[in-house]
Amino acid sequence: MDEREWLAEQFEGARGHLRAVAYRMLGSLTEADDAVQEAWLRLSRAYDSDIENLRGWLTTVVGRVCLDMLKSRRVRREDPFESVVHVPDYVHEEEGDPEQRALLADSVGLALLVVLEALDPAERLAFVLHDMFGVPFDEIAPIVERTPAAARQLASRARRRVRGGTPVSDPDLAKRREVVDAFLSAARGGDFDALLNVLDPGVVARSDGRFGVRGAVAVASTASRFARIAEVAQLALINGAPGVIAAHAGEGFRAMTFDVRDGRIVEIDVITDPQRLLTFDLALLDA
Repeated sequence: MDEREWLAEQFEGARGHLRAVAYRMLGSLTEADDAVQEAWLRLSRAYDSDIENLRGWLTTVVGRVCLDMLKSRRVRREDPFESVVHVPDYVHEEEGDPEQRALLADSVGLALLVVLEALDPAERLAFVLHDMFGVPFDEIAPIVERTPAAARQLASRARRRVRGGTPVSDPDLAKRREVVDAFLSAARGGDFDALLNVLDPGVVARSDGRFGVRGAVAVASTASRFARIAEVAQLALINGAPGVIAAHAGEGFRAMTFDVRDGRIVEIDVITDPQRLLTFDLALLDA
């Protein structure tokens, strides 16, 4: 076996891992494949037999490629003549071999990818490589052109934004979260009576700002039909208030915001517009 054949074999063995890294970084299967292909091109052009950890070297290369792609994506968004919106791809259960499906699905959901979209590219890279793949900050630092201590701070800042959390000092926020959590639990179980208990009789539900349904019975009837979407939904802070992020194959992304008064939901806004979703300040809440 010559050197190129050996390299190709080693690369194929790492492809699933590299694709998982790139998918978490980019939220796009097509772009992830492009990043992995670029890593192969760089390896085939500049392989050095002194590389001790080829998998680690390839992970670093993919990280650099993804960082450049994220920076380019952000520049396009800031161009007033461009309207570039990126919504993470859904990984279908039947896609890829079992190992790749496990790598893509393990500890990452669409809700998390939506939140990651709001991070600075360097924050996203530090968080993904360290928290999801255990890459040391000494190896992350050169990619983001920071010191290891600064790379650690990037990951820490990203971690706080991603994981969110309800401040203990805000009892009103905690109560609103309880109501939203009860709504989500009832929707998951298709529990009509439980839904009525958390909805104000005059509740109004809208979709992308358009009037939709009015009245607790009508809203509960609608919500109970979306149990399968609620199964993959997750509690989140949306612009500082408890809400829900949900994504399902064929259904796209949606964020749900709630106006809670006196322990009951009086308004529900469902947002599916990608442009609006990417303007929100999102942070996942622990279950």
